[in-house]
Parts: sequence; structure tokens; C-alpha cells
Amino acid sequence: MDAVTDSQTFPELRTAIRQLCGRFSGEYWRGVDRARAYPEAFVDALTEAGWLAALIPEEYGGSGLGIAEASVILEEINRSGGNAAACHAQMYTMGTVLRHGSARQKERYLPKIAEGSLRLQAFAVTEPTAGTDTTKIRTNAKRVGDRYIVNGQKVWTSRVQHSDMMLLLARTTPLSQVARKTDGLSMFLVDLHAAVDHGLSVKPIEAMINHETNELFFDDLEIPVANLIGTEGKGFRYLLDGLNAERILIAAECIGDGDWFIERASHYARERVVFDRPIGQNQGIQFPLAAAYAHVRAADLMRYRAAERFDAAQSCGAEANMAKLLAADASWEAANAALQTHGGYGFASEYDVERKFRETRLFQVAPISTNLILSYIAEHVLRLPRSF
Repeated sequence: MDAVTDSQTFPELRTAIRQLCGRFSGEYWRGVDRARAYPEAFVDALTEAGWLAALIPEEYGGSGLGIAEASVILEEINRSGGNAAACHAQMYTMGTVLRHGSARQKERYLPKIAEGSLRLQAFAVTEPTAGTDTTKIRTNAKRVGDRYIVNGQKVWTSRVQHSDMMLLLARTTPLSQVARKTDGLSMFLVDLHAAVDHGLSVKPIEAMINHETNELFFDDLEIPVANLIGTEGKGFRYLLDGLNAERILIAAECIGDGDWFIERASHYARERVVFDRPIGQNQGIQFPLAAAYAHVRAADLMRYRAAERFDAAQSCGAEANMAKLLAADASWEAANAALQTHGGYGFASEYDVERKFRETRLFQVAPISTNLILSYIAEHVLRLPRSF
């Protein structure tokens, strides 16, 4: 057992994930990153082992595990030096179907997602003009007979080219005609094989990290009424319902990154000799790593607190948001300490630090900005006046 974390929580699960991840070296992940490719082999291996079906109930062919176990899976992927971005959406997006879908939708899609024959990894919510103000989205869906006709635009929708289905949030009632701005939004399942080039155009976005993200254009896309999830106009509530799970899972990925950075930097600091002494002997190296380690462990505790409440079906909005905030900050602190410890070598791709540095920086911005989490805490926990 290494020195970074004692891994006392779910040891058998951690061992299994580490063994699987051990088959995918840093060279594999560097190649995927360099080619801006999708980690097909890795995702296939996780799927075949059943790990991406962790949160799907056993009656639909999944493992029926809790969010805590699911978070450990993603944590260990990132801690191994990999990138769980291609995996986490497959875990939590199905929750919208599980909690709000019809019996027919659950029976039709969940078993296929569990066995890996169907991928639901794309979620189209964000728009260029609305940003985080989801109630202002302009993509609209108008019902015509047994179809909805969709027009509009989305941005930062990831993994479209590697998914069979996509969740889509669209306005079914204009904002000017609803009593509350959160009303009139609806959630749909989109069959991507039928949609692409038949009302849906996809434009990949080149980005700092390999995240397979895209801009989407809807031009009279037809969606069967049977693909509406839940009740028309209640989609915003369905969206919020899945955000706590997302926050907890992303927090776990940050913790995995933080431990990876600290472990790599500590090893390098013990071995790297300058001026006839290991650089790890210098407090200028020691203190940033020690502080980052303490902050990762603190975020880890909040992750488990949030997961405990989520699995107990208790209110956990504050805990989930704080877990994501603390973990994102801790992983970014660890990334900076690791890069500084490695010096010039930290910028060399063969050490993997620069790749992971880019990847963990995303969590300050997505899936929710740390500033918005602070606003949430201020308003909903401290009861301060709403700032926006």
C-alpha cells in the first residue's frame, strides 16, 4: 500500500479497479491525448467488467451499488493516471431515465446500458448565449402530432460521436408564458444514429484537453413523443435531481487526481538529487506537497459525507457542492505543487504531469464553476441575499 492514502474504504473494489487500470499505462493515455481520441479500449474494458453499470439496479442488469462505491471507481481511474471523463456520464446520466423515465423506457434502455450494448454518455444542456443560466436556453421543442420538432443550438456537449443516445433539455413552453422561469423545460432521449445528419449537425470543438466535446445544431429535428422523459415542462427538476450525483462523482475524480499528483511528486522529490541532496529534503518542496495532501484528505471526507447522505436519500445539495468545490481546489493545488516539484520535467509529456495538469484544471470551471458553488453556499446555507 502506498503512502499517499491508506485506502481503507472499499479495499476489494479499489484493488479490482487498480488491476484493470494497470493494463493501461501512461503511454496509452498519452497516445489517446496526443491523437485527441476516445479511449475505446479502456471504456470497453470497464464496460465488460461491469463497472460502468455500478449505479443501475440489479433488476435491470446492473450492480445496484451506491454513489460511494461508484465514486471510488472514478477516483481510482484518475489516481491510476487515467481520465474518467469518458466514464462518469455513463454512470449518472442514466439516473434521469431510472428516476423519471416510463416503465417502457427503463425496460428498453437500462438493461442495454448495463450490458454495454448501448451508450448514453452525452447530455445536451448548455447553450452559447445562456451559459449557466439554464432557464434562458433557446433550444425549443414544439409538439406536432406524435413528434416534437426541435430547433436550436447547444455547446460543450461531450462524447456525442461515441454515444448511441443523448439526453436533451429543451423549452417546450416559451419563457414569456410560464409562471416560473424553471417551468416549461422538458427532457428528451435522442437516438443519435437517427438524428445526426437528419436534423442534428455536430461540430467538434478543439480544446485544451481531450474531452471529445462538441457544438450541436438542431434544424427541425424530429423526436418521437415516446422519447419524452417524465412530464412535459418538468425537465428542470429532472436536471437538478441528477446534479448532486454528478458533483459527488466529479469530486471523487478530483481526489484521484490530487492523490496522483502528490504520489508522483513525492516519489520524484525523494529520488531527484540537486546540490548533493534530494530536493524533497527542502521545506520549499515539502510544505506545498504536505499542504496539498491535507487538503485532499479533507475534501475526501466531504465526498464521503455527501455520498452517505445521497445514498440515504437525504438532502445533500450543500454537501455535494462543497465536496466538488473542496476537491477541485485541492486537486488544482496538488497539480501546481507537482509541476513545481518536477521543474522543467513537469512540462515534458513523458512524465504525464502536464497532461493531468490540464485535465484537472477543468474542474475549476466544469461541470459547474467554483464561483457558482460559492454563490449556492452563500444563498442556501448562509441565507445571504441572492447575488444573481
